Formats: sequence, C-alpha cells, structure tokens
Amino acid sequence: MFASASFRIRPEAGLALRRPSPKLVPLFLTALISACVTPKSLELPELSDWENRQDVLVGVDEWEFVGRIGVSAGDEGFNGQLRWRQDGAVFRARINGPLGIGTVFINGDRRKITVTDRNGAVTELHDAEVELRQMYGWTIPVTSLRFWALGIPDPGSPAETEFGEDGQLSKLRQQNWEVDITQYREGGGQLMPRRLTAVNDDVKVRLAIDNWVFR
Repeated sequence: MFASASFRIRPEAGLALRRPSPKLVPLFLTALISACVTPKSLELPELSDWENRQDVLVGVDEWEFVGRIGVSAGDEGFNGQLRWRQDGAVFRARINGPLGIGTVFINGDRRKITVTDRNGAVTELHDAEVELRQMYGWTIPVTSLRFWALGIPDPGSPAETEFGEDGQLSKLRQQNWEVDITQYREGGGQLMPRRLTAVNDDVKVRLAIDNWVFR
C-alpha cells in the first residue's frame, strides 16, 4: 500500500491559474499522438515517366504503408486494417480483421512465406494464394501486391497495362488478376496509389492506402 498525500499549488500573487478548455484537450492529445506515431518519409526521386517510375520503384528497398483492406471471396469476406512493411526482399504484412479473424501476420521473402494466426500458430505456405483460401475462405495476391501498391506491375511476370489521361497507371492484368487503380495521392513527394481494387474470379480485394513512408 502507498500512503496518499494531498498537495495544493499556491499561485503567485497577481497570477490566476486557468484550467484548459475541455474542448481543446482532445484536439491537443490527438495532435500529440499523431506527431509521435507517424514517421517522416524520405522524398523519392522524381518519377518523370513510366519507364523511370518502374526503374525507381523496383529499386526502393525500404518502405511501408498503412491502410484499410476489404476482401470478399464467395460467401466469405471481411473489412479490416492492413500495415505492409517492405525491407528489401522481406515483407511483413499485418491484417487486423473482425473478431472472427483477429490479427493475422503474413511474412515472407524470396524463399518462403508464413502466416501466423491470432493464436500464434505459424504455418509455412507453399502456394500462398491457394492455401490462404483453404485456411480462411479468402485470399490476397501476396507476392504481387507489394508492386501493385506502388503502381507498377510485378516484374516477375508479363502484364497488360492501361493508363489514364494523367499518364498514371489505371489498370493492369497480371497472373489472372485484374487491378484497377482509381485514385492517387502524394507519398514520398510523388504520386502513389491511394485506392486500388484487384479481382480474380470470385475474389475481390479493395485497398485504401492512408499513409506512405519511404526510408
């Protein structure tokens, strides 16, 4: 047990202590928390044209984004949050879904991909898209999403591309997926995808990226 003590601060003569307005406290706390948890991004080189964009972004080794993800696959699906971090060939994806899904971690590199469920059980995936569907009833394009999120095709396989009037990639078809990028926003000083949708048969993945950080 700790002994309790009472202290009273006596204001200096001529000074009045004012209690801050209750309306200002939540705003101050929100600003303070945002400043603490939002890391600052490095500026990317200028992405002057399509070829330059692909060359630059394929070579960017360390970055992450935070956003919202919605997945529907037949009768299954969920809406949640997605944090994706890329460190060279290694990626770490954390999906926060509803109570039935909980938090799922998908980690991988060029050699293997693993999924860790909400109970901490780790499973190595040999065919990530197929096995995620078998395990959870839904799937995401694990190996290619890191490139599509940057607004470029996966360089590991052929792709068909279409561009909008602004010259930015608006649609691509790759590995049986059709990807639509419907909105861009600033990230690292350049235009990066803000909203994209990827569809493969009865699987639909919607992604809204709220924040980009390049290191």
